[in-house]
Formats: sequence, structure tokens, C-alpha cells
Amino acid sequence: MDERMRPGWPLRRWYLAVVVVMLLVVGAAVGVGAWALHRLDNARALVVDQVDPASRQALTLSTALVDEETGVRGYVLTGQQDFLQPYQDGRQQEAQAVEALRGLQTGDLASANAALDDVQRAADQWRTQYAEPALKHASAGDIDRGKTLFDQVRASLTAQQARLAAARADGRTVLADAYDNLIVVGIVVAVVLLALIIVLALLAHYGMVRPVSRLATEVRLVADGQFQRPVTGSGPREIVSLGADVDQMRLHIVDELDTLQQVHDELERSNRELEQFAYVASHDLQEPLRKVASFCQLLERRYKGQLDERADQYIGFAVDGAKRMQVLINDLLAFSRVGRLTREQVVIDCDEVLRQALANLATIIEESGAEVDAGPLPSVRGEPALLTAVFQNLVGNAVKFRGDEPPRVTLWAVRDGDFWTFTCADNGIGIEPEYAERVFVIFQRLHPKDAYPGTGIGLAMCRKIIEYHGGRIWLDTDADRGTTFRFTLPVVEEEQ
Repeated sequence: MDERMRPGWPLRRWYLAVVVVMLLVVGAAVGVGAWALHRLDNARALVVDQVDPASRQALTLSTALVDEETGVRGYVLTGQQDFLQPYQDGRQQEAQAVEALRGLQTGDLASANAALDDVQRAADQWRTQYAEPALKHASAGDIDRGKTLFDQVRASLTAQQARLAAARADGRTVLADAYDNLIVVGIVVAVVLLALIIVLALLAHYGMVRPVSRLATEVRLVADGQFQRPVTGSGPREIVSLGADVDQMRLHIVDELDTLQQVHDELERSNRELEQFAYVASHDLQEPLRKVASFCQLLERRYKGQLDERADQYIGFAVDGAKRMQVLINDLLAFSRVGRLTREQVVIDCDEVLRQALANLATIIEESGAEVDAGPLPSVRGEPALLTAVFQNLVGNAVKFRGDEPPRVTLWAVRDGDFWTFTCADNGIGIEPEYAERVFVIFQRLHPKDAYPGTGIGLAMCRKIIEYHGGRIWLDTDADRGTTFRFTLPVVEEEQ
């Protein structure tokens, strides 16, 4: 089996796979990023929310103990009660600082409580063994003993502050490491996402874009005329199915083309037969018809009045029928030649075409007293003889189907986009709207032949000529009086 014909994943599965991969990668990225942010937040909280406040409270505790020692020394030296105020304030600040430190020194900072316990034990020992007896007896007592005990307090305070400083340094180190980890995680996530985008782009290209482009190329080749070239799809199942559908459509088109070719061949054969018929009609049929008409006319001239009235009538019918048959054959030949025997189309002046048509109709125009009024007409591209026939038929019908008044025919043209719209209006007997299409059917007459002469082919020929030139012709059923025909012809390229 051709590898390109092997059906792959459907587009839905491709879509779900891409979505799942993206969700997994994004979820992993979010998880790692959240872990890094959590670590950074913990390090910040340790330094900002615990170590730094604990250091400030430790400094407050040191200040309070120093105030206590200063108050005791001042009191025992002077005996004045005012020097006891720093001692009392220091006791209060010491209690508050210890309470605050107990609340701050938890979690990772709980190990600092041992140093705080040492400070409290040294402070309690100094108070019980020196400060309180000295205050009670208002005597300096053993000053060296008091100094030694308070030096122990100072040492405990120094150890505590050193412990807090070490904890602060460790916290800053952890904070810096967490910050660096966050940056690394961000870079890694960005690289992974970029790699994912590249992989997805490649998958989309090779899995969807490339198969679609390949299918489009094959369809374009078929559209350019290579109908025998098979169309196949590759990649996702839907594209493979689409390729199969397009190939079925191609096969259907090939079948239709074969059928059209057969019809075309049949049409060519029919046209050849029609040409043969036209040749026969124009030569072989015309000759005996002319002979019949000539002998009928001879009979009419020689024996008119010598036979009875009915014989003269029969001879007249024969002569009239032969003449009508000649006119019908000539009109039919002219109708069949429109669009079949083509000549080069040139840019012609419609004013000149109308003048030629009026010259051909000069006799009936003069006899009927008709008046033809034409505005300036444009130049169009076409065959002069055919367009002359159009104007001649329209004006001739206007003169033929006249009323009591002398015929008056008006012609003009206006531009409508890429077409000229010509109008031929008269004051004749008019045409009922229900016959608007029938008048353009060959050999269709609305009046008896003894009322108005003609074969009923003129308007059918006009429609065929106008459509051959790329326009259309119709009866304007909204005309107030008379008959109005309109037809269109394309604007020549120079004017466009």
C-alpha cells in the first residue's frame, strides 16, 4: 500500500494529542514555578517576618537589661529612688521583648530559643544574686560579684545576637538560592515552552500543512487540465478522505468530459449535416422552387382570363405559395448562419449601421411616411451586416405594424456599467405583455399573414444576433403606447 494512502490519525486525535501535551507541559511548568515561588516566599518570610524582627527584639532586650543594670548601679550609689525608674522600665521592656522573641523564634528559628533561655537564666541569676539584695539593703554589696554576673548576661546576649545574625545570614543565603532557582526555573520553562512550540509547529507542518499543500497542488494540476492525474491525500484521516472525494469528483468530471466529447462529436456531425442541408436548400431546393414559381407565373400571364375564375385563383395561390416558400427558405438560411459563419468582429459606428438599415428600408419608409428620430449612438464591437439586420428588423417592424397615425420611430442609447442599452420605441399597434417572449420564437406570428406580411422570423433572428454579440434583447412591457424594444451590447475595451 502506498504510504501516502495509508490513513493516519484523524484531526480530532491530533488536536487532542496537542492539547494533552500542552496541558502536561504547562502543568509541569506551573508546578515547578509554584514550587520555586513557594521556596522563595518561605525564605523571604524567614528573613523578613522572623529573623529581622527577632534581631530588633533581641536589641530591645539587650537595651532593657543594660537599663536595669544602670538603674541598680545608680540607686545603690546614690540611694535616690529616681534611679530605680530605668530598672523598672527595663524589667517591663525585658518581659515584652522575651514574649515577642518567643513568638518569633518558631519553625526554622526555634533553635534560637536556647540562646534566649541562656539570657533569661543569666539575667535571673544576676537579679536574684546581686540586684535584688542590693536594692533591698540599699547597698552596693559585692560589686565585683554583680559585675561578674552581669558579664554573663552580656555574654548570653552576645551569643543570642550572634545566633540571630547567623540565622539571618542563613536566611539570606536561602533567599538568594531561592531567587536563583526561580530564575533558572523561569529560563527552563521558557526553553521548554519554546521547544514545545517548535515541536508542535513541526508536527502541524508535517502532519497537516504539508498534506494540505500537497493535496492543493494535485487539485490545482487537475484544475489546470490534467484530468487523468489521480488525486490522493496523506496525513490525517480527514485529508485522506478529502483527497478520495476530490478524486471521485475528478473521475466524475472525466466521465462528464467523455460524455461532452461524444455530444460535441455528435453536434459537429449534426452541424455538418445542417451545412449539407443548407447547401441543398440554397441550391438543390431553390432551383426547382424557382422553376415552379416561373412556370406558375407563365401560366398566370398566358392563361389569365382564358380559364374560369377559380382556375385563376388556383394559379395565384400557387404563385404566392412558391414566392413565400422562397422567402421562408432564405430567412431560414439566414437564421442558421448567425453565429456559425462568423467573420471578424470590428469596432463599428452604430450611427453608420442605422443609416445603412434605413437605406435598405427607404422604399417602405417613403411609402408609409414614417419618421425615424435617432439620438447619437455609440460605437460597439460586432459584425456590421448582422447589426444592420437588427436595426433593419426593429425599424421595419415599427413601420409595418403601424396604427392610424404616420409611423414615428425613436432610437437612443444610454450606458449602464459595461453595457450600452439601446431602445427602439414606436407609436404602432403595440404588443400585449403576455406575448413578450412568444414574439422572439421563430415562425411565431401574432397576426394572420394576410393582415401583415412576413415570415415571423425577424425578432428571433434579432435575439440570436444580439446574444451572439454578448447582449440580450427584450420587450419593454411598461411602455405607455406603441411598442418598445430594448437590447444591450458590451462597451468596447477602448471606452472601458
